[in-house]
Amino acid sequence: MSYHQVAERLAGAASRAGRDVAGITLVAVSKTKSTAEIMEVYDQGHRDFGENRAQELVEKVPELPDDIRWHFVGSLQSNKARVVRPVAYLLHSMDRISLAGAWMKGIGMPPPVLVQVNVGDEPQKSGVTVAETPEVVGKLVEMGLEVEGLMAIPPVPESPDDSRRHFAALRDLRDRLVAEYPSVRELSMGMTDDFEVAVEEGASIIRVGRAIFGPRN
Repeated sequence: MSYHQVAERLAGAASRAGRDVAGITLVAVSKTKSTAEIMEVYDQGHRDFGENRAQELVEKVPELPDDIRWHFVGSLQSNKARVVRPVAYLLHSMDRISLAGAWMKGIGMPPPVLVQVNVGDEPQKSGVTVAETPEVVGKLVEMGLEVEGLMAIPPVPESPDDSRRHFAALRDLRDRLVAEYPSVRELSMGMTDDFEVAVEEGASIIRVGRAIFGPRN
């Protein structure tokens, strides 16, 4: 597949769902990819890129155009927050109060965050439980963080439709939260294997790597 093919499939899924594709952000997840490979996608007009390792992100940023919006999509150690914070456009993986404390440290307001929810209750994955999410969001807001929405990585699907119930659950959780916390609107969900289903279920951000860049280097 390619960037244009992903964009076409994204547009098709939005059309099926009766949605405006302009309201959906495609994050091209460029982990393990070279700056040259990233520039190939950049030169096609794309500006939102995602990384999941702090060191890899900070090494790439100085070598690439400064109008790229960098999304940090992986688990973040609290001691790495200080290097990711200055370059991140959005942190997708806020999953604990201790990380929030580290994210707040620094000059000025930190970049906004999404709360990572472990929708599949998988013990090996990061994220707060569905039941814990309202309390965690409330605490983050009290700390002064800008919480823009929720993120999830469902269990690996055998077929794309296997992810649908998890995406629907995250959307329902967001819908309950937004009444009390109006900023919590974004839904970051859907990757290479299931992003079209995610769009049909309300994703406002999808994170696609392999379908754009090919297998990891």
